[in-house]
Amino acid sequence: MKKIELEIVALSHSITQTHSYAVVLGETNGLRRLPIVIGGFEAQAIAVALERMQPSRPLTHDLMKNFMSAFNVDLQEILISDLQEGIFFSKLVCYTENDTVEIDSRTSDAIALAVRFGCPIYTFEHILENAGILMDEQESSKSKNIETVGTSSIEVSPADDLSSMSIDELQNMLNTVLENEDYIKAIAIRDELNKRK
Repeated sequence: MKKIELEIVALSHSITQTHSYAVVLGETNGLRRLPIVIGGFEAQAIAVALERMQPSRPLTHDLMKNFMSAFNVDLQEILISDLQEGIFFSKLVCYTENDTVEIDSRTSDAIALAVRFGCPIYTFEHILENAGILMDEQESSKSKNIETVGTSSIEVSPADDLSSMSIDELQNMLNTVLENEDYIKAIAIRDELNKRK
């Protein structure tokens, strides 16, 4: 089966499930999108890596990358290999000096590692056909309520009207969310502060 390369195009709050996020993968040089619901922890792990933030202590995915690097294991690619009853299944394709090994993984964890290793993400045609969304050219260029995060984007909750807050309030909020390790909110606050400079 031919593999189709994907890239992260958005990271946003899931409108279908509370306390969940959606990572949207886009077909490289194409108009199809693959939305995947992920947990808050994994969303933060992806956002931190996309923004190249340095948390005060390593996140689980940073630990995994450090562990793999220490033993000369390179993550070659991520393969979203199956879709069963709305659940995506993925594999980490790892390379060592002597062998190539495929390891089963949750898709959210696989994406968080892919961002850290800078490796490609692939899927198959039948997965895009069953779970993908076709965007027309006009829709794919829209960016309503979206803030840039690295090479992708993150949706800012309308409840957080950061534009009405003073710089001091924003700075205090930024310090609080960083202490709580809420990196997704920290990115939105930092972006609002940068807009005002």
